[in-house]
Amino acid sequence: MVASTKGLIRENELGQFKKRKFKNAMLMAASILATTIGLFFLVWILFTLLERGLGSMSMDLVTKMTPPPGSDGGLLNAIVGSLLMIGVSTLIAAPVGVIAGIYLAEYGKKSKLANTIRFINDILLSAPSIVVGLFIYTVIVATFQQFSAWAGSLALAIIAMPIIVRTTENMLLLVPTEMREAAYGMGASQRKTVFTVSLVAARNGILTGILLAIARISGETAPLLFTALNNQFWNLNMSQPMANLPVVIFQYAMSPYENWQGIAWAGAVLITLAVLTLNIATRIIFRQSKG
Repeated sequence: MVASTKGLIRENELGQFKKRKFKNAMLMAASILATTIGLFFLVWILFTLLERGLGSMSMDLVTKMTPPPGSDGGLLNAIVGSLLMIGVSTLIAAPVGVIAGIYLAEYGKKSKLANTIRFINDILLSAPSIVVGLFIYTVIVATFQQFSAWAGSLALAIIAMPIIVRTTENMLLLVPTEMREAAYGMGASQRKTVFTVSLVAARNGILTGILLAIARISGETAPLLFTALNNQFWNLNMSQPMANLPVVIFQYAMSPYENWQGIAWAGAVLITLAVLTLNIATRIIFRQSKG
């Protein structure tokens, strides 16, 4: 009787093991299939981009201005405009985002105000960029009756800020509590502990978040269409419309002129290489922070 019961238990365990093994194999197959589909489209996009863009890559691309239809030219003014607006938006978003992240992780924690800030930050994080562009258009462009690089930079800063806030908070939360307690035990104040212990330990992770935010806003087109617009000429005046890579690529790709389309593809390659470089740098820095 006992031997029969043990046999039934073993058969039942063997059956459950086979079911788990079958489910594991199915999930593994589904994961491999999903990864293959994702990689297939990624390789297809990169191949198309390089096939059409590399032919138009030349020194003219980074030394000449955006040309009229049918003429030779490059993207110099658009590249400089993009770098200028990304730089200004980073200068706006990084301090605000880091300070907000410090408050959430070190001071606010589970308070009502901190939870409200997290809720608003999550909404901003998932908000479509075109909505941000329309908001800045209504508040700034329509008010001053002027498209400007300042408006474009502010729109990009609003998109970058929630990424920096989230990353800063998460990186600070990863700092072991024992390190803070050791600082308190030596008589350090909370402010000194935050700035000399927590921030120092989390600096690489915070820098990673800033780089990820820069990579995110580098290719944004929709908010710039409503704010900075475009400029055919060389312009460093932030109060005027300014050329930028995403809008130039959009307008040139939609045009019927073959030389403009070639420049648009080359510009897309430039942005892709810039974002790829930023992502590689981010991974290297993050790996160093984990080590």
